[in-house]
Amino acid sequence: MTEADAPIAEAIRAARAGDETAFVLLYRTVHPCLVRYVGTLVGDAAGDGDAEEVTAGAWREIARELPAFGGDAIGFRAWCARIARTRALAHLRDRPAPRARGPQSPGGGPPPGRGTGTGPERPEGGRTLALIAWLPRAEADAVALRAIVGLDAERAAYVLGTSPAAARSATLRGLRLLADQLGDAAAGALQSGAPAGDVAFAATWMLRGM
Repeated sequence: MTEADAPIAEAIRAARAGDETAFVLLYRTVHPCLVRYVGTLVGDAAGDGDAEEVTAGAWREIARELPAFGGDAIGFRAWCARIARTRALAHLRDRPAPRARGPQSPGGGPPPGRGTGTGPERPEGGRTLALIAWLPRAEADAVALRAIVGLDAERAAYVLGTSPAAARSATLRGLRLLADQLGDAAAGALQSGAPAGDVAFAATWMLRGM
């Protein structure tokens, strides 16, 4: 546990004992990334429609089940994400017209983050979710858990119900697809402070800054 996680761990203990103020702190800390994550699943990049509705339902379940939770701060994020993901998938099953997923943006235009001209275009901050949601669902899910919720492969695997190796592979596939679409902008990030490695990691670095 990092020093930054200590207040969250303490808030978890207090909230489990019924401290409403501690629960509000947990909500304010986790809700922003949770609603963005849900937005990538339900196709609500703005996070102000279906994503808010689904996430609100997840928080009701989180509040109800919190006394039984026994993990740490990062485990709490993963636990919340798993609850939210289950609700998001149920929401998608109940929706009559599922949206298409795959390497093409809605309307047949260029994927989010690419201009209509010949050169690559770095997406604006508001386009981060659209970039991730553009990916095939398995890759979008894994990348969102890493880039938005901040989970490692082991915690992402818990949320996804798969193995850490499978979660890691899906994340790398998704990041490489994003790096390919970001093109020269992703490659250039390696020369401006991104961690060493291939352009997939540059894509991760860029997403963190959006």
